[in-house]
Amino acid sequence: MSDIERADEAHGQPGTTLAKPGGGVPDRFENPGLPPHKHRMGDTDPRAAKRAERQVAFFLLLSILGSIGIIVSIVAIKYDGSFDRISLSTKAIGLSMFLSLFALGVGAVHWAKTLMPDDERIDMRHRQRGTTAEREEAVAILKEGASEAALGRRPLIRNTLIGALALFPIPAVFFFRDTGPLPGNQLSTTMWTEGTYLTKDPEGGRIRAADVTLGSVVHVLPEGIEEVDHPLNEKAKSAVLIMRLDQNLLTEKQNEWGVDGTVAYSKICTHMGCPVALYEQQTHHLLCPCHQSTFDLTQDCKVIFGPAKRALPQLPIAVDDEGYLVATSGFHEAVGPSFWERG
Repeated sequence: MSDIERADEAHGQPGTTLAKPGGGVPDRFENPGLPPHKHRMGDTDPRAAKRAERQVAFFLLLSILGSIGIIVSIVAIKYDGSFDRISLSTKAIGLSMFLSLFALGVGAVHWAKTLMPDDERIDMRHRQRGTTAEREEAVAILKEGASEAALGRRPLIRNTLIGALALFPIPAVFFFRDTGPLPGNQLSTTMWTEGTYLTKDPEGGRIRAADVTLGSVVHVLPEGIEEVDHPLNEKAKSAVLIMRLDQNLLTEKQNEWGVDGTVAYSKICTHMGCPVALYEQQTHHLLCPCHQSTFDLTQDCKVIFGPAKRALPQLPIAVDDEGYLVATSGFHEAVGPSFWERG
């Protein structure tokens, strides 16, 4: 048989190799086996094993101290509004978290490298589910592994490991606590109430109904928003757009909640909360620039394209005796992004 024929026959077969010109290459190589096992110092010297055990316990104790440091940093360093306190708190929490994670990882790796069994074993391939005897053998191997880990014989590592793992998740409780009080219904309500005047954003000033021309759009905020405790938070919820449509295009709801074709809708996209600030005058569509959600003004701002799932909430408005636009109530539904509690 020629070299080419031998190569064609051997190609793709396990345990074979392609023949090379000149011959002399066997069809199969002998299994070289595993190299001789090299024992570690801890495998033969009890003092080295004890020293490694103390080193592992030392790192686990450092991890415990790091976890405690996270809690102390959150509780002890109070925020007073200054940048220095924020910087100190961030650095203390970050360094403590690094110590907790790094020491726990180093301790686990050092334990595996110096004390856990490191002998090489061969596991032959077999079908997914073994026989009853094989399954019992697997359980016995797991028990053997647990025994070889020597946690029972090394109480120092066992106790410090339990302490490190038990303390490690506790700082998460303080992290959640540090996020502040529960928002209650603040995510779903705004400062719009009956009698709140509509003012221009950003220049301010009340808006006369007669000044809103056909096809125009005005960016609006509630009057007095700068006087609340958290004006930016309120702006993120209370921003409104007012547009004026031809009377023939108005829906029944828009006729009832608007003024002579002027209607007001939340500016906050119901997808991810971006500002819906683009108005197409010819198509009467409102567009969100972030993810291209499109709302049809002539259909009560129904979603006609994009990932948003809810129409923009409408704000009921009226006109006072002096001709200024004023809200007759707050929004009748939640503004802003949709989530599992809103649908």
